[in-house]
Parts: sequence; C-alpha cells; structure tokens
Amino acid sequence: MAAAAGVGGLAAADRLAKRFGLIPPDGTGVYGPGETLTYACQRVITAHLPVREFPRSMISKNPFANEIAPPKDDFKRLEASGFKDWRLVVDGTVQHPLSLSLADLKNLSVHSQVTEVACEEGWSYIAEWIGTPLSGVLREAGMLPQTRYIIYSSIEKGLWESIDVPEAMRPQTLLTMGMNDGDLPVKFGGPLRLRVPRQLGYKSLKFVNHITATDDIRKFGSGRGSVDPDYGYAWYAGI
Repeated sequence: MAAAAGVGGLAAADRLAKRFGLIPPDGTGVYGPGETLTYACQRVITAHLPVREFPRSMISKNPFANEIAPPKDDFKRLEASGFKDWRLVVDGTVQHPLSLSLADLKNLSVHSQVTEVACEEGWSYIAEWIGTPLSGVLREAGMLPQTRYIIYSSIEKGLWESIDVPEAMRPQTLLTMGMNDGDLPVKFGGPLRLRVPRQLGYKSLKFVNHITATDDIRKFGSGRGSVDPDYGYAWYAGI
C-alpha cells in the first residue's frame, strides 16, 4: 500500500509539473520522476528566497581551486594580453546579439556578494564574488519573451551548462570578473565565471565566453540541459 501510494504520488506530481511547466530537461528515464519532484518543489517553495550571504570576516583564507585542464595556446595568448581581445558572445533568442569585452562588462552595474561554493564532492569555501548580474546582460541583449533557458559555454571545448530563466534573472546570479577584491584568478575560472550560488558548484561554470538564450533546450547536446546528466549528475542542483 505504501509503495502504491508513493508511485501514485509521483504520478500526480508529474501531471502537475507538466501542467505548470516544471519538468526539468533531464526529467525522463528511471530517475526522471525524482528529478522532476526536486526541481518542481524547489521552484515553487524557494522561488523568492535568496541564498545566504556572509560577512567578509568569514571569507575562507585558503579557498580550494579544483583541478583544471592545462590551458590551450589560444587561452595562453588571451591571458598574455591581459584578456584584451577576449569577448563574451550573447546570442540566441535575443533582439540584439552582443559581443562584450571585459571593459564593457565592468561598465555595467557591478555588484559583489560573499557566498559559498558548495561542491558535490563535499568540500566548500566562502569568497567574495564581484561582477555584473546576468539579468542585466540579458536585458541589454533584449531577451525575447519565449526564452525558457540560458545556455552558457566555456572556452574549454565541450563544457557547457544551462539554467532556466527564473534562475538567470535572480540578482545573485552573477557574471563574475573579480574575487576577494581582485581580478578573478584563472584557477578559479577567470576571466569570467558564472556564479549560480543557489546550486552546487558544477553549475558555476568556469571560463564562460558564450551565452545563448533559447526556447528549446532539446536542440543542444543530448537534449538534457548540459553535459552533466550524461555523467550521472542532475541538471538541477539546488541547495
């Protein structure tokens, strides 16, 4: 009886999620109902809750930078020039595609926040992150109303992530160019990293250089929202 009730509850949740557009891109297969329940509940219950911000006194003295692949020659050339020729491309379902330099980003509204990076492997650290809200860049590009997801890609070939529009428009979702009063170090994702503090660390992709707004996530990769579901991770990693 308990098992039947559980299955029935998941089925009811699935019907409600479909009705209100709360099915995540990886909401199919064996784990689909669980992924859907997690995503839908967090979207509904925590929709307007900001992530915790900390006082500067709690910034970690020795933040952990997990291993990154050796930089390619193209990246080395950009770094050697102080990223003068680096650009962030914004395209997709927008009225005005953009190509922004670091200087352009720094001329937009700049915010800072002291938030925690929590890794799915169990480690974490607290740092100050300095940057411009992703929402402002999307407004600058004239994001079209049919947009449902924001894809962000890394200069590292094959690495990309996506979030839904509500997550993208949160004030705490930052395109970060700085960390702890300085430029964002390369080992932490510089020159640009998207900080998504309401989700686990793998959603805060390093070396971001391309943002694409879309109304159909199925056109990208395996159609499940990022490369993570292909390796057993959830697309939505809310904390």
